[in-house]
Amino acid sequence: MRISTNTIFQSGTNRLMGLQTDLNKLSIQTATGKRVNSPADDPVAAARLLELNTAKDLNANFASARQTAETLLETYETSLTNVTNTIQAIQSTVISAGNGSYTDSERAKLGNELKGYLDTLLNLANSKDSQGNYMYAGYATQTVPFELNTVSGQYEYKANSTRTELQVDIQSKMTVTYTGDQIFGPDGANVFKSLQDMITLLQTPITDSTTQATYSAGLASTIDQMQGWLNNVLDARSEIGSNLNFIETMNTTGESLNYQYDASISELQDLDYAQALSDISKKTSILQAAQKAFVATSNISLFSLI
Repeated sequence: MRISTNTIFQSGTNRLMGLQTDLNKLSIQTATGKRVNSPADDPVAAARLLELNTAKDLNANFASARQTAETLLETYETSLTNVTNTIQAIQSTVISAGNGSYTDSERAKLGNELKGYLDTLLNLANSKDSQGNYMYAGYATQTVPFELNTVSGQYEYKANSTRTELQVDIQSKMTVTYTGDQIFGPDGANVFKSLQDMITLLQTPITDSTTQATYSAGLASTIDQMQGWLNNVLDARSEIGSNLNFIETMNTTGESLNYQYDASISELQDLDYAQALSDISKKTSILQAAQKAFVATSNISLFSLI
């Protein structure tokens, strides 16, 4: 069977181009340190790498969300600790107001003390976070949560009641904010009204059995209400503690997943430098030999064979 000169030439050219392509691929691999730099290098491995890198990025996003959640929850824990301490101080003052030997003047002094605590609670309820947003305003972060209604003389909740949720894991969402109506109470039934009513009682002289009965009933009611508000705050703090513990557990799981992703990616993608350098040496030698053979073959003519 005769093989034409063109066929021999084309076969030699293809051989040289294939060897050069192999060397170029090895050169890129050694430069990047990666065995797979494009889908053409290894379609199956490239597809798996895309899947693994997508999963790793998603895991990193969840880790970032958990960091945000942790920061928010710790901020609320600090604030609610102060709220707890203030309510407990109020309880102590209200209980002491039950001392039957106190005069109207002494009870009025206790009323002034409660005014200070009311201002403290109001400042906490209307406090801002490090970003300048009202902490207890729900989605209405630029709205002052509690404001005084000059007509009724009561503090009313003016902000939003929606709490923020964050996706902290592939299967888990976590509520990470608290609203003013949840912690301090909605309009008409908030801790500020309870305090205002008690302050009024303390500043009202006891002149007869009727005013005494009114005072005693109001005192008992306030004691019950303040315990209710305290329980409300403690429930929120308990939820925060549980969520922080859950975040810690998920962080451990996330770190383990990240390690597994890195190991799998490394196995598929990392280049064996020793093998690559050996291959370059071999391919270079083969290419040089092929080039010499191609030149020699190309110089053969019909006349040289006569």
